[in-house]
Amino acid sequence: MSEALGRVVATERKPNTPHEFHFWTAIDSPVGIGTIVRVDGAQPMDGQIPHIYGIIVEGFSYTDLQSPMHDVLGHDGSPTTAGFASTERAEIRLYTAAVLRQIPEEPLQPVPMGQVFLADEADVQVALRMDGYLREGANTGIPIGVYRAGGTDAVIYLDADFLLGPEAAHLNITGVSGLATKTSAVEWLLASLFKHFPDEKGSIAAVCFNVKGPDLCYLDKPGKVEKSDEVLYEKLGVEPKPFESVEYFAPYTAKCLALNTFRNNEELLDNVTPLTWGLREVLQFAEVLLNKDDVDAKADALIDFIKENVIDKEFSDPLLQKKHTVQSFADLDAWFRDVLQGIENKNGENWRTHHPATIRKMRNRLSNISTRCAGLVTDSSNVSDLPFGSFTDRTVYVVDVANLEEDAQDLIFARIVSKLREHLERRDLGVKHLVVFVDELNKYAPGDGADTYVRKMLLDISERGRYLGLVLFSAQQFRSQVHRRVVGNSGTGLFGRMDPDELSTPGYAVLSPATRTKLATLEKGQLMIRHPHFTQPIFVRFPRPSVMQGREGAERYPQANDVSLEAAILRALRPLDPTVTLPWVQEITALYTEQEVIRARNATLLARPKDVKAYFSSQFRKIIPAQAAPRPMAGSIRSVPENDPYGF
Repeated sequence: MSEALGRVVATERKPNTPHEFHFWTAIDSPVGIGTIVRVDGAQPMDGQIPHIYGIIVEGFSYTDLQSPMHDVLGHDGSPTTAGFASTERAEIRLYTAAVLRQIPEEPLQPVPMGQVFLADEADVQVALRMDGYLREGANTGIPIGVYRAGGTDAVIYLDADFLLGPEAAHLNITGVSGLATKTSAVEWLLASLFKHFPDEKGSIAAVCFNVKGPDLCYLDKPGKVEKSDEVLYEKLGVEPKPFESVEYFAPYTAKCLALNTFRNNEELLDNVTPLTWGLREVLQFAEVLLNKDDVDAKADALIDFIKENVIDKEFSDPLLQKKHTVQSFADLDAWFRDVLQGIENKNGENWRTHHPATIRKMRNRLSNISTRCAGLVTDSSNVSDLPFGSFTDRTVYVVDVANLEEDAQDLIFARIVSKLREHLERRDLGVKHLVVFVDELNKYAPGDGADTYVRKMLLDISERGRYLGLVLFSAQQFRSQVHRRVVGNSGTGLFGRMDPDELSTPGYAVLSPATRTKLATLEKGQLMIRHPHFTQPIFVRFPRPSVMQGREGAERYPQANDVSLEAAILRALRPLDPTVTLPWVQEITALYTEQEVIRARNATLLARPKDVKAYFSSQFRKIIPAQAAPRPMAGSIRSVPENDPYGF
């Protein structure tokens, strides 16, 4: 049995309570802020010695001095004479600990006097109630990091039921940019989840939105792992290797020649899929791209009419000159033009209760969507999307929106998350549990400002997503500036290095001054964790993710420069068929327009046929080469008879 390192003490000024106690230790005791200790009571209760577990939240150092003046006078006003004192002044260390757990838990009484011991690994499991979900045959623990104090190394587990549901779900991580390792923490946690998530709970996948730089663009490439991190990986039961199954999605640039992503290097295109949407995919979320002033009740009624009666249907009306089958933005513009021309012919009367001004306004707004979101929204009906309905277990799907305009980002967020929710409601997504990771929550779900469609969507996930298996992992720099309902519904909270100004906000008042000071000085790789089973925050260390970091990946795989149309087609088709060559592409595309070539490329990438060359060639209309018209044979010239002077 280990030796006691201190004793509980209570005074009239600082009495112990059921939730807090004080104890003193020797000067050289291996304890500090965040250390977990165990108190063994002296008197049994109902035949059982009480055990109280606590975590140190404050520390004090005392001597017998009544004021600093006595120390100054005792050394004749000179600090250099302190070493000549005949005796050393007595010093004690006093610590305040918040109670984590009491055994027995009833009756709940003030912490008794007793000896204080440093908690070992078994004590840590009991103190944090991890013993309840680490049982043999019912283990739902997900390693998050290692608690280290006084020679004790204990793995800290999160409860999968309280991380992914059906109990309190969702996770939020806060910290200053560049120092809090927010992205690294999420990458590590996903790796731990994929390894330790119980098989009996079903399949799991993740959809990550890369919203800044190349942070998440190299998850399938190995990164540098230090020796100290290898030790942590071994203790946490996770192999230090990159994700085995990663799929990337990104729209094209405005010219539609290259993908608008940091991962457009030719060596990395094998698992990158273009993200292109047509009319039917975008019209459902038109309100994301339109101002509230635009989408009034009249405009909304017209959009509903188009969705219900025009899109993908043969539409006819006495007002129109011909029947219309609208499948693309180009078809929609032709339909609008026909309707407005018919209204003008009837002297501007209302058409089917819709005012001409409303129709003109919506034509302008909807027709501009393909221009505002060029590269993502296409005028044609070719669509390339996430594999809704065929998601695979332990796969990360990364949607790169870092280089897009705000309108396009909002549209991607709204549509993808809404489709995920619809498929999870029908239980046909392909996986049972899905993690959605969104960074920069200060931007997408702020506590103030306009109530945008994206913020409504994030609120809906945080409040109702866990019933569907849809779990939100979010990150931001300033938790106090995020909508309270989003962070409030996050059952688990991670805190990296914090800004002192952020720590001064009311949301952190529940933490002791010493804990707030430690939060402001955390090193990279350290986190403070709040979890429903933990009655107090716990400090842990996690390993560096074994994937290539964004900055290193951007240097090793530089972005492709702007290329010609033929070179862009070659780069797109070569991952499907390595035998495709530039001369072959030039020969096939020589007679066709740029739009026709791009349309053929998109169709080929979407179909991924076995015979890429034949399929790509079949996408073009046949052009019969022009042939020179045969020259008519010249007739013989009749000679004039000698006896006919007029030639008759």
